[in-house]
Amino acid sequence: MRIIIVGCGKVGSALAEQLSAEGHDLTLVDLSAKRLDELTNSLDVSSVTGSGTNFRVLKEAGVKTADLLIAVTTQDEINLLACMIARKASGCHTIARVRNPEYASEVGFIRDELGLSMVINPELSTARAVSRLIRFPSAIRVSTFAKGRIELLEIHVPDDSRLNGMAVCEVSHLLRCNVLMCMVHRAGQTFIPKGDFILEKGDDITVIIPPREQAYFFEQVGIPNDHIGSAMLIGGGKISFFLAGMLLDAGIAVKIIETRLDRCEQLSELLPGATIIYGDGTDRSLLDEEGLGTCEAFVALTGMDEENILLALHAKQHSHARVFTKINRVNFEEVIAGLPLGTVVRPKQTTADLISQYIRAMQNSLGSNVETLHQLHGAEALEFRVGTNHLTGVPLQDMPIRPDVLLCCINRHGKRIIPRGQDMLKEGDTVIVVSTHAGMTDLGDIFLKQDETGAVTK
Repeated sequence: MRIIIVGCGKVGSALAEQLSAEGHDLTLVDLSAKRLDELTNSLDVSSVTGSGTNFRVLKEAGVKTADLLIAVTTQDEINLLACMIARKASGCHTIARVRNPEYASEVGFIRDELGLSMVINPELSTARAVSRLIRFPSAIRVSTFAKGRIELLEIHVPDDSRLNGMAVCEVSHLLRCNVLMCMVHRAGQTFIPKGDFILEKGDDITVIIPPREQAYFFEQVGIPNDHIGSAMLIGGGKISFFLAGMLLDAGIAVKIIETRLDRCEQLSELLPGATIIYGDGTDRSLLDEEGLGTCEAFVALTGMDEENILLALHAKQHSHARVFTKINRVNFEEVIAGLPLGTVVRPKQTTADLISQYIRAMQNSLGSNVETLHQLHGAEALEFRVGTNHLTGVPLQDMPIRPDVLLCCINRHGKRIIPRGQDMLKEGDTVIVVSTHAGMTDLGDIFLKQDETGAVTK
């Protein structure tokens, strides 16, 4: 697919790396020739130096033959204008990053009236992800599907858990709950577990559990599942603003510490239900005075990764709070992974995942859209819509499903079905699939292929 990326900052660079690795034909547009040189030297991409709002520049980048233009500069208005020009010039699909909270309630109107394919607000998407984790305090990650009706929960197996030494096929029977083990991450490797797979302490497992059985499951496996009633947010930026609103709506007390007085005044007006503190979030005495030791969720959201890391380490030592750490850079991924930072929040990865999801949907050719996509430890969790060209009316046990694929859940008109061998797909269903096989764009990709002789191949 021919894709133009306008804006090569942190988000644009991350997108370029991801989409180039997936084999797309990329052209990058940015005002900085130096930044473009760095990317063209490391990636198989072409580039044009200039503004994404200049038709001559976009024409040189190939907008008339492009399939998609993604505008992710730091300025919302430039992103919107670049997308409008691209739409008028070629009718290609367009995606705009729009970060201003004032536009948040108008996203649908902006998208429809300007003819955009997609509008992304990274801070709003990140806030939603953190909000879900605060509402599910036992989970490392919550991935939602079927418009929020189905959740994949990633949890860590404690040392003293009943799951230690238990085979996957025994879990539902021994714990007497309807749980499906979708994925196991262990020592840097990801497994799609079969029934005889033995779970171990320290594993990170991804499961689907009906909401009414979640509390019981966590209790049975020795994972605390206490409700979070208070949250302390360090930094009063856009993510904090969106997150605070969501937490307040969920009945959670919110305290925000911010260094800029004018921003504190704005937040006090915008979030009357929150407590806004004017001060330095890295001041240990201030944190103690404001209740670090008793808060139940601590979210480090300053603009500096180093500050967020130090704050998270301090909170881990001096509180029992669930800790979240915002990190933008990935230069020291291995070092960060080894630190006790709680849940690491990456806004640019959230944006890249959403855009990758949309591109997968564009690529499909058999009427089976990628509705949702989440990247999980070297694996992917996808939601596909079942079309007329797929194996409907055939029991799952008779389908030639790849060994590195697990069909986790079927959503049928809002009803969740944990699939068994006798279950069948129906047209209009959406199905959630977990796989270590990257790059699937269509439901047909989950099946084993047959060569010209009829032999089955992967």
